[in-house]
Amino acid sequence: MEPPQDTSENPNDVVSDDFSSPENTNPEDQENPGATLEPPISDSQDESSDPVPDEQPQNTNSNPAEPGPPVRRRRRRKRFFTELNGNPSFSKNRRPRISGLAKEMDTEALIAISVGFPVDSLTEEEIEANVVSRIGGQEQSNYIVVRNHILARWRSNVSVWLTRDHALESIRAEHKNLVDSAYNFLLEHGYINFGLAPAVKEAKLKSLDGVERANVVIVGAGLAGLVAARQLVSMGFKVVVLEGRLRPGGRVKTRKIKGDGVVAAADLGGSVLTGINGNPLGVLARQMGLPLHKVRDICPLYLPDGKAVDADVDSRIEVSFNKLLDRVCKLRHAMIEEVKSVDVPLGTALEAFRSVYKVAEDSQERMLLNWHLANLEYANASLMSNLSMAYWDQDDPYEMGGDHCFIPGGNERFVRALAGDLPIFYGRTVQSIRYGIDGVRVYAGGQEFRGDMALCTVPLGVLKKGSIEFVPELPQRKKDAIQRLGYGLLNKVAMLFPYNFWGGEIDTFGHLTEDSSMRGEFFLFYSYSSVSGGPLLVALVAGDAAIKFEMMSPVESVKRVLNILRGIFHPKGIVIPDPVQAVCTRWGKDCFTYGSYSYVAIGSSGDDYDILAESVGDGRVFFAGEATNKQYPATMHGAFLSGMREAAHILRVARRRSLALSDKVNSDDEESDGLNILFENPDLTFGSFSAVFDPISNDLGSHALIRVKFHGDKLDSSFLCLYGLITRKQTIQLSELNGDGNRMNLLHRNFGVKLVGRKGLSNMGEALVSRIKAAKFNHNVGD
Repeated sequence: MEPPQDTSENPNDVVSDDFSSPENTNPEDQENPGATLEPPISDSQDESSDPVPDEQPQNTNSNPAEPGPPVRRRRRRKRFFTELNGNPSFSKNRRPRISGLAKEMDTEALIAISVGFPVDSLTEEEIEANVVSRIGGQEQSNYIVVRNHILARWRSNVSVWLTRDHALESIRAEHKNLVDSAYNFLLEHGYINFGLAPAVKEAKLKSLDGVERANVVIVGAGLAGLVAARQLVSMGFKVVVLEGRLRPGGRVKTRKIKGDGVVAAADLGGSVLTGINGNPLGVLARQMGLPLHKVRDICPLYLPDGKAVDADVDSRIEVSFNKLLDRVCKLRHAMIEEVKSVDVPLGTALEAFRSVYKVAEDSQERMLLNWHLANLEYANASLMSNLSMAYWDQDDPYEMGGDHCFIPGGNERFVRALAGDLPIFYGRTVQSIRYGIDGVRVYAGGQEFRGDMALCTVPLGVLKKGSIEFVPELPQRKKDAIQRLGYGLLNKVAMLFPYNFWGGEIDTFGHLTEDSSMRGEFFLFYSYSSVSGGPLLVALVAGDAAIKFEMMSPVESVKRVLNILRGIFHPKGIVIPDPVQAVCTRWGKDCFTYGSYSYVAIGSSGDDYDILAESVGDGRVFFAGEATNKQYPATMHGAFLSGMREAAHILRVARRRSLALSDKVNSDDEESDGLNILFENPDLTFGSFSAVFDPISNDLGSHALIRVKFHGDKLDSSFLCLYGLITRKQTIQLSELNGDGNRMNLLHRNFGVKLVGRKGLSNMGEALVSRIKAAKFNHNVGD
């Protein structure tokens, strides 16, 4: 189901259109419609659902910048240190040495590590899936080698469907059981044979094992919801996806902007693939034939007056900044060892050490330090004063390695491909999720959607806001985790210029400010000219500035960005043109997210991500999304992997429920078989009715047990038997009527008897069954 095109979904973004063509703008979208010389601006995050351009990116550079200041390499990153985590168990078994494996297995082991597997132990998911009969020992070691081999074999060519037979080809026959175990686990948990390659998509159009399973209602068509939906369909589930927006993707939004002969695809939400090694989005890119553009680490910094930061000062402050973090790390390690529950703001601890060690005392040094703090606030989408000193970087041991990359044309290319052929209902804002032993009911847009299970993938901000009613209420444990975890804000200003004036040699450059409270305002610029299709520049707004940004006039925001750019480039003799179009995000005001991504707040920990991921209602409602992924929170691949995780979880619960139902049916059948023996030679038969009488009395008022056998094509078995307790006289009256319909009317209306299943018989009925069995048994013995 394709989303509607060219619609205005939600007034939460700024758009400034072509200056030369004001007649092309929508008056309702103008912040200041009377000022025709200023950018016409709207507030619509999802104003356009146009597909992103597929043409090759163009590099327009008619006026390149002169060589800039001395540069330093700075990866945009969240983490700075790993060796002194407050909880050593976080990193346990995540990066073990591989000396225990044969050297020829090293490459396969490294691939497994990059995907998130420990090389010499099992994951919790593998243990729960019973991949081996015994934890530890030679069987487990052999399984790990087999698992790594299968994983590496598919990763070497992700365009094919790896069959079980192909997996067996290079493994000895004696390990066939381990191959079956590893292959099933990797397939069902989405580690192999996933994605958008034609061969994979074709194989996944039908159920992997031919079994039709339960109905699942998925709330949210972001990456987590889309991935889960595709995986569940391939497992035989019937799926429907409900999305409040008029487009798929959630916080991944690529907007096509154009004007004055230039066009570009601007990622307004998730934009950078943070670490490509093992990243499932990297797999999708390979399958779709999309080149990856490495984000170059070179990032020159500029002072407020436009001058380049002195290289020596820059280097000294960067080293000092990392030393401050290292000292905080040692402090928290000691504090957590002594007092388990102590936590303070990361910002407070850093400032205390800065003051003690007299770091960044002069103005330029202080601006540089504030830039690094702004970069940290960007990575965490929150103020330093909100971050937990103890656990802010708890996900560090799991970080995916490799380059940070852009996708040419924007990440919505992934979204559109993942959403294809899925039953997605747009414009369905979910108000309520009700769940119980009989399944789930999801209410959205005045409609009721019923299913056996539901998967909720809405952002943490929506859960915090209480926008969705859960009936019964979520467990207190989950509600507490929702409140403890942080959910922060990052905003952007995307500007399309007539040409690239900043040069094509760099992908990022930074700007310093004297106002420490606004250190995150336009502190970092991303150049998308090499991947967007046009001369596109994006300015980031982080920390406290991101909050204030949403209260500022969009026109004023664009003016402030241009003033900064002119301050940097005018001294070099470079004229800064007005943008032909600009877009400002307003993620905090977006009612479908209320923010950008999660972080570990004071008093929270990585455990809260796991609690958010827990299902409720005895396996009726499941949860996915970046805020449910302890290993990879605040990332697009974290959302992707959480969808895969919950698809596997739903399959596991469905199988368990099916087995329980099968056991119950078998148990009922066994009891019914015992009862059916009594009716092999009934005392009276008429139509679909049979009756056996109480053997201890021939009185017309004595009891009789009747059985009514129903036949029908829609019944799972060939017939259904129901029972009732009546008198011998009533039985005779029923037998004297013609037609089962007349008999049923007499039974219900006149006799007031309600037929029941085998287990619904009353104590009196059970006593009668026992007497009849005893009489028949004694009679048979006597013969």
